[in-house]
Amino acid sequence: MKKIQNYENYWKVTLAYTDFNGLKFRKTLQICIDFIDEFHPIIYDEGTTYKELERRIQNAIPKTGKDPDASNRKAINQMVKLGFIKPFLAGYNQSAKDFLNANSDRRRKTIFSKIVYSSARFNSSVTNEDSWSQINFLIDTLEEVGFLSARDIVALMTIDISKIQKGFLNRFEINETLESLDNGFIERKYNQIDHLKNVLGKLDGIKFVKNKGIYELYFTDDAKRIFGEDFESLSKKRNPYLHYIYKKQLKEESLSIFDAENCMVEKLPYPVLIASHIKPFIDCRENLNEAYDPYNGILLSRNIDSLFDLGYITFENDGKIRFANSTKLKQEVKNFIGNYSLDNRFINPKRLEYLEYHRNTVFEKRYKYA
Repeated sequence: MKKIQNYENYWKVTLAYTDFNGLKFRKTLQICIDFIDEFHPIIYDEGTTYKELERRIQNAIPKTGKDPDASNRKAINQMVKLGFIKPFLAGYNQSAKDFLNANSDRRRKTIFSKIVYSSARFNSSVTNEDSWSQINFLIDTLEEVGFLSARDIVALMTIDISKIQKGFLNRFEINETLESLDNGFIERKYNQIDHLKNVLGKLDGIKFVKNKGIYELYFTDDAKRIFGEDFESLSKKRNPYLHYIYKKQLKEESLSIFDAENCMVEKLPYPVLIASHIKPFIDCRENLNEAYDPYNGILLSRNIDSLFDLGYITFENDGKIRFANSTKLKQEVKNFIGNYSLDNRFINPKRLEYLEYHRNTVFEKRYKYA
């Protein structure tokens, strides 16, 4: 099988500051924004424009050591890679000032997550503009496979994502990359690997969970459902191979009906679809037949999945959506999805049994604890 990694195009994640709420990070960002506002539109020149910005940062946050200029360049490049500042100092993210003006670390974390997800380009720099979003690729891969170990993340860092048309890897492709991983890559790129994990750990909605001494990245909601609210009572996790087969069977079922891998409710070919358990995984994790029974699953868009998984909606035996009596569920949402239903071609006696469990055990119950 053709190898898909490209070590010349690894994800170049470099950080001058790892505390994104810290004074040095925020002060450097403020100087960059003020500089861009003062000279906009900037005609970028390495010898004059850029040197002046370096000088201002050096005066405000003096760097010591053999090469303070290199430290200043790294600080500026960090702002570009994370999406706060545009290459060639051409502008800045419209939310960057909101980040600086936030009145709490929690608020800054939310804005940081938005900026990084929408604009981070790790292979960009102040003198290079790259259009590929490694964070989007990683998040879409996480949606596909359920969790990422630290080694999985290292494997992703070796992928030239411009060559992966679908925009994510499945578990087999990750394992293939791991098998071919240069043993010296981790040692050579230790700092950049650590920097990426630091960035991921600061994003809303995903969380590292320590499972038997190994850190794994999950969507926070998934981690709560699998491991419990405190993330410490670590119960049996999903088997990656069985989960892959489970999702593959759902995709094949959708393909047999729609001639495409579509959401079974919205009937749209989203690039990433969720293999959503009807009877929650945590409730059947001791029974492999139930946990990975494709009839205990529905292929859903992420929006429908989140409402179904938390019990805001369920499906009647004829596939129609039933809405929970919750003040959190706004009428606009009901109006938007109210005409959809689970296509009756996916309804069979086995699914009806699981749907009855969902209506009795999940519907109007789980969202109260989310």
